[in-house]
Amino acid sequence: MQTTLEILTHPLLGPVRHGFFTRKGGASSGLFSGLNCGYGSSDQGEIVTINRTRAAEALGLPLARMATVHQVHSPDVAVIRAGDDPSSFSHKRADGIVTDQPGVALAVLTADCQPILLADPEAGVIGAVHAGWRGAVSGVIEATVGAMTDLGARRIRAVIGPCISQKSYEVGPEFMDEVTAEDPGHHRFFAGGPNGRPMFDLPGFGLMRLREAGVEAEWTRHCTYSEPERFYSYRRSTHQHEADYGRLISVIAL
Repeated sequence: MQTTLEILTHPLLGPVRHGFFTRKGGASSGLFSGLNCGYGSSDQGEIVTINRTRAAEALGLPLARMATVHQVHSPDVAVIRAGDDPSSFSHKRADGIVTDQPGVALAVLTADCQPILLADPEAGVIGAVHAGWRGAVSGVIEATVGAMTDLGARRIRAVIGPCISQKSYEVGPEFMDEVTAEDPGHHRFFAGGPNGRPMFDLPGFGLMRLREAGVEAEWTRHCTYSEPERFYSYRRSTHQHEADYGRLISVIAL
């Protein structure tokens, strides 16, 4: 069994420990083969715990110091403060997490949605966001930036990790109507596809919202749908009529 983790990092986040983990190096097998970190999948819970432990330890922390939240495609943000137990946040319904506490890791799970890791290294404030299209439209990116600013962040940098790219993201007209209802200018994130339906640029949309919030931002330019050997993808698993799919983990730590 392959045990070497593959961790994608980005120089924009500077000295802050972080990693967008691919599916390589995990203990899961079958449909979930690799580093499946989703308890919400039908994978064995003890195997998911092994995988999460490997990810946390790769960043130099025990699993008990890695915080996740119950992701619900919302604009809500959890703040981890002094004295909080990071492991107690797993049942809190939110899609952003921020902290200024050393020795705490923040993690989000994705399988096509955007994992966004944010940091102000000078201020010692970090954040992590799970941003699908619905969360992005509802303002989770801006809410996370605001929560980091409340903790003292002033120069925030962000990196969007592996997510579904425009060439793989066919949507319906009602989807486009919902995204453009907020701002007709959002039409620029749609292009015509091979089946005559709109194709949505999720990472482009995320970058726009980050930059409009005053954040310097980049995308790693990895498409989850297009690289099955490296990434889990909800949409790909649906198209292939698979019973379930794994979840990727992205982590940042002070």
